[in-house]
Amino acid sequence: MSVVYRKIFPYVNKELSYWRERAKSIPNEELRTQALHSIQDKTFHCEGGGIYALLAKKEWKEAIRFIVAYQTISDYLDNLCDRSTSMDPDDFRALHDGMLDALLLERPHTNYYRFREEQDDGGYLNELISTCQSSLRKLETYSLIQPYLRKLASKYCDLQVHKHVVQDERVPRLQQFYEEHEPSWKDLSWYEFSASTGSTLGIFCLVSYAFGHPLNEEKVEGIYRAYFPYMQGLHILLDYYIDQQEDLEEGDLNFCNYYQHEEELKSRFIYFIEKTKSGVARLPYPSFHRMVYKGLVGLYLADSKVSRIEGSPTMVKELLGVSGIRARFFYLNTKLYNRMKTGQ
Repeated sequence: MSVVYRKIFPYVNKELSYWRERAKSIPNEELRTQALHSIQDKTFHCEGGGIYALLAKKEWKEAIRFIVAYQTISDYLDNLCDRSTSMDPDDFRALHDGMLDALLLERPHTNYYRFREEQDDGGYLNELISTCQSSLRKLETYSLIQPYLRKLASKYCDLQVHKHVVQDERVPRLQQFYEEHEPSWKDLSWYEFSASTGSTLGIFCLVSYAFGHPLNEEKVEGIYRAYFPYMQGLHILLDYYIDQQEDLEEGDLNFCNYYQHEEELKSRFIYFIEKTKSGVARLPYPSFHRMVYKGLVGLYLADSKVSRIEGSPTMVKELLGVSGIRARFFYLNTKLYNRMKTGQ
């Protein structure tokens, strides 16, 4: 944690400060507003993702450069879809082509805004994509990880399209999305599978390992299977858990609302924690990945939004208990860090 606070987070925020200034120069008012809001409101996404740079060893700065750029694309496009002036799935698909292009080294840029009124971002999205491509070109084992990056990103982009269309179409589209993959994941509900596709952690993990470690097909496959679906599912279900009140007010889809009651939600959280624990135990440096999932539990449950959720004291107590003393350490540490940032 000392290294994270002294080295990782400051460098993440240095990278973000560049993109914040870049976003301020976007000509179109709506695109500029959403770009700035995505950085202001979701800085902790980049901070959390930046922890994976520890796996990159001496190339940690290059790993952060990729992670911040890719996560900024994700958060920006999510804002454009959440607060969209259109409800067009073709628009959402075109926007998220940028996330796929960012993972392909020689992929030329297209007009990602072609189905919407707002067009002129002053090259902001293209520069983010080019930054990701530039970092990936430095990886000797890029060809090994690329198919797995593509799998994770493709499912992520599918989710973003399905969950942002008109309200009546969202659940049927997501159920169909799950049915296409159900044979592999019968232990998951459609909303749990959908949540598992909504994380970028697997991508950050693969890229950071590739910067810092020799890889082969077996290791890459193992990393992919450890992160998808359980580690990523735990991540996104926690994210949805703390956003329940906000999503209710905004009319946004929230996967935690599909559990029948609080006890079911809690038991499924525990299931994802246990599956994540067993999955990461087989990875190189398993203690790092244990730190990550315990950190996720502590970090999300320490968010101030949790206090607005009915029954949250019991949920927090039980999930911290299942996750162990390190999760409680992250929980207390994050609360202190958040107070220091806000000056309270």
